[in-house]
Amino acid sequence: MRDRFLTGLIGYPIAHSAAPAMHEQAAAALRVHAHYQLIEVKGAGRDDLCAMLEGVRRLGFAGVNVTFPYKEAVVDLLDDLAPDARAIGAVNTIVSDGGRLIGHNTDATGFARAIAPLLASTPRGPIALIGAGGVGKAIAFALAGLGVAGIRIFDADATKAAQLAAQLRDRDAIHAGSVAIAADGATGLVNATPVGMLPSRDTPVPDALLHRSMWVADAVYTPLWTPLLTAAKAKGASVLTGRELAINASADAFKLFTGLTPAYAAMANAFDAVMAQRYAPPVA
Repeated sequence: MRDRFLTGLIGYPIAHSAAPAMHEQAAAALRVHAHYQLIEVKGAGRDDLCAMLEGVRRLGFAGVNVTFPYKEAVVDLLDDLAPDARAIGAVNTIVSDGGRLIGHNTDATGFARAIAPLLASTPRGPIALIGAGGVGKAIAFALAGLGVAGIRIFDADATKAAQLAAQLRDRDAIHAGSVAIAADGATGLVNATPVGMLPSRDTPVPDALLHRSMWVADAVYTPLWTPLLTAAKAKGASVLTGRELAINASADAFKLFTGLTPAYAAMANAFDAVMAQRYAPPVA
């Protein structure tokens, strides 16, 4: 059995990522060795991405994760796509299989597990989805797979929102022309944009649209308590931080890379340790 794995993450900005700690500590708990390399490249074009992927193919990587802003850009550069990634049109996990690069999407599986308990404990109704990029697509498909009562999609790029709604037209998904239209009457709201991720301290949703009878989730995890979630909690809404999505998506990717099932506790402890160190109060 293989006991050493080279994996990594392509994206920008990613210096904040908790993925190296999660993957490496999950491997250690299984008594195997993993090195998880951050591959931070700003403004990569098609040729740049092709060069990086050729390196993944040739340098012995078991695979790499892909994050903002490249989840959609890599789709047509791969040798094949798993059915979920093909349907979604976005990839966050690439497995190197005998020199062939296969795209998968563990954002969708990770978010489905993260949000399922909240959906089960709250009234059924339409969900507002803010953001129709790579992670937004995955979240939309996860919500549709869980049978929510409609998805209202808003993106600053109206074409992206309309295209995603068209992909899910048979799941009662619509393109909302504004955040207010998406949120009106929604029983839940998900931020799938990078707004609120440090150093941004903005929010994608005006505070006035938040209320106690909706739940609010954020895909951002740096910081865990984004301005959106802080405002939602102050209004009495149930909230879900990006913690569970990050851990679940990483666990699914780890299994694809290695063929081994990581201990959830090992990944969760690693994630929590990174967050505690990063956001620890200053020493007096």
